[in-house]
Amino acid sequence: MTGVSYAAWIVFTAILTNNFVLCKFLGICPFLGVSKKVNTAMGMSVAVIFVMLMSTAATWHLNQFLESKGLGYLQTIVCILIIAALVQLVEIILKKYVKSLYNALGIYLPLITTNCAVLGVVLLNFDNGFTFGQSLLNSLGGGVGFLVAMLIFSGVRSRLETADIPETLKGLPATLIAASLTSVSFMGFAGVVDGIFAK
Repeated sequence: MTGVSYAAWIVFTAILTNNFVLCKFLGICPFLGVSKKVNTAMGMSVAVIFVMLMSTAATWHLNQFLESKGLGYLQTIVCILIIAALVQLVEIILKKYVKSLYNALGIYLPLITTNCAVLGVVLLNFDNGFTFGQSLLNSLGGGVGFLVAMLIFSGVRSRLETADIPETLKGLPATLIAASLTSVSFMGFAGVVDGIFAK
């Protein structure tokens, strides 16, 4: 596999076959909490993509330094601190320039700090031994995958509001069933990406 095709493979697998929300089940809290409306789902996803890319860019070199000094065990703590600082930056920017989105996201915006998808993509980049460029591509793909999952699920949830659902399944049970069916639908991509980049 050439360098360009390997880069494309990283992005497409992060979006489809290794989707952090639907395949690895990371970031479920904002996925279920902010997916009721398309505009809030889009806003949250853009914020997550930004934080994923910036945290990867900020932590990759720092992790290399920690590993060279035999301090690799500190990587999780360092990553959480950097992610928290970036989320505070996003929160300040949204509060000042996009007040409506800031109010719509509510408590879920500071929860990006504890969004395991953001921390997960950074740590998985380290575990997979990706270079700096490959880590950024994987983070971009992971963020776009988060966006795709949020937009698809927000469309599903909007249909659920008008659907005739039995009384016992209304609310959270119907939401969880819809989330599981959305997740299962992504299993269909399992062989597609590998088949495209097999040569």
